[in-house]
Amino acid sequence: MTLSSVWSIITKILDVCILWYIVYFLLKNLKNNIKMVLIFKGVLFIVVIKILSSLLNLYAVGLILEYIIMWGPLAIIIIFQPEIRTVLEQLGRSQLLGRHKVLTSDEREKLVTEVMEAVDYLRKNKFGALIAIERDVSLQEYISPATKIYADVSSQIIESLFYPNSALHDGGVIIQGTKVTCAGCVFRTSMDNKLSKSLGTRHRAGLGLAEESDAIVLIVSEETGRISIAINSTLNYNLTPEEFKKMLYNELSPKTEIFYAADERGEKDE
Repeated sequence: MTLSSVWSIITKILDVCILWYIVYFLLKNLKNNIKMVLIFKGVLFIVVIKILSSLLNLYAVGLILEYIIMWGPLAIIIIFQPEIRTVLEQLGRSQLLGRHKVLTSDEREKLVTEVMEAVDYLRKNKFGALIAIERDVSLQEYISPATKIYADVSSQIIESLFYPNSALHDGGVIIQGTKVTCAGCVFRTSMDNKLSKSLGTRHRAGLGLAEESDAIVLIVSEETGRISIAINSTLNYNLTPEEFKKMLYNELSPKTEIFYAADERGEKDE
């Protein structure tokens, strides 16, 4: 095997890997980004109509669609510029191998315990709260303009940040690893039309962040004291404290650890 043939094989493998990642990224964003889904549905609808017009010899419709296809990409760039920018920013923030600190078992236990104590206090007193725990997708865009904290996670710090008289209580808090990085964050709100109109700005902002990142977003309602978690474009609303704690712990656990635990339970059941 010559050097040129080896190089040819390497370039073909690299070509396939790059194409695979592009397809994976697009599918992931189509799944988790409502705006991208709308764009995709619109393009798919135009393609289907174009095919039908060709099969049925619909001259007028086909002519109009030709102009739409010709100028459509430019129109999409202009009309959906904010959405396209968000996707490109997300691509720039994403890391192939992940970036978040993998918590040890003790660190995870402490983080869940401190957060749960704070959430329990906030819900009982009906103090609104919005807490984002960063994972693979960087939240630096929201950290940069916010008020920096850089303190170890503790229930007292979280409670004080969301106390009604606090200057930062209306914004969100971001946790990186075992540190409260910043407070007073402003997240983009979700544009999901299916979201209940009874839900306020905190829930929409929490879901909005979950739609554009893989963060775990914890929400406490100021009106009702209900607690919710937004993950992967889904708002898990009005959870019990037990459900809330279990979901938080599972999401913070490494996936391999979850699979291993599930296998152990299966063996015991047998």
